[in-house]
Amino acid sequence: MIKPLLFLIAIAIASAASAFGQSFRSDIMRDSAQSDKLTGGRIERTAIEPGRGDLKITINVPAFRMTLWQGSREIKTYPIGVGMAEWPIFIGRREASSIEWNPVWIPPSSDWIDAGSSVKPGEVILPTDRRNPLGKVKVPLGYGYLIHQAKGPGDMGSLVSHGCVRVMQADLYDLTEKIVAGRGLDVTPAQIASAKRTKKTLVVPLEPIIPVEITYDTLVVESGRLHIYPDVYSHRKNTVANLREELKTSGFDDSKLSDATLKRMLAAATGKKQFTVKIADLESGEPKGQVIAVLANPSETRPAIKAKTPIRKGKWVVIR
Repeated sequence: MIKPLLFLIAIAIASAASAFGQSFRSDIMRDSAQSDKLTGGRIERTAIEPGRGDLKITINVPAFRMTLWQGSREIKTYPIGVGMAEWPIFIGRREASSIEWNPVWIPPSSDWIDAGSSVKPGEVILPTDRRNPLGKVKVPLGYGYLIHQAKGPGDMGSLVSHGCVRVMQADLYDLTEKIVAGRGLDVTPAQIASAKRTKKTLVVPLEPIIPVEITYDTLVVESGRLHIYPDVYSHRKNTVANLREELKTSGFDDSKLSDATLKRMLAAATGKKQFTVKIADLESGEPKGQVIAVLANPSETRPAIKAKTPIRKGKWVVIR
């Protein structure tokens, strides 16, 4: 009797592990919400429509960006920090279940809460306690994952947390107040203002939940421009084969681009730098592009790229 039971348990565990593996492979390959393959190359950006609902949040981890959407319209995109390499953020679909101003923190039962820590797993850490790292607002995503306040600007574009999404306080206030307006939630501006001034906890449930999609898209064409982001969790996404696939599925004929050129483009995206180039500029086979900060927009900075054989043409650098 025991042996058959153990056999069934082993089968169940193996099946669960297989399902998890298949889900992870699917999630890790999902296109980010801004991909031209999903948007057709055009995203309408507009203000929140009060009371309409239809909200969702998307996060592309390598781009360190979080976006609030209302239907297919982009309401606002925010810079973020995410989990450290040893404590990566979850990739896949989560659910925002509430907004909590002045949140309590309950340390998880995890290796990073060790014997030498000043807190214990399961301990309730009040918002008045200096050991509470969550700041003024948290948005629970389930299974211990949170969106919460960053420690400072240095968190942005960095691997800094134990799996949570960190957001600057002003952006977190903006995000949550847009959600309140878009959903028409039962909380007044006076209550929110009071929560900002004090340490009194204010919890507003999100019923129904707001879907949160977390992607890991290092190679993406957005608005006719290719972005190559660093493979921050070393998932082996930035390969020549994957880059060719991204270009082809985005409708671009990559036949003029040599493997050597693509390798140099990929190698330029490292640390906190991305490589970006207009798709139209790839036609020649000698693309001119930019190496810029991951969180920068191409128009915000002067182009500069290091390559083994750079050929300068004005302010651009051609990769050969």
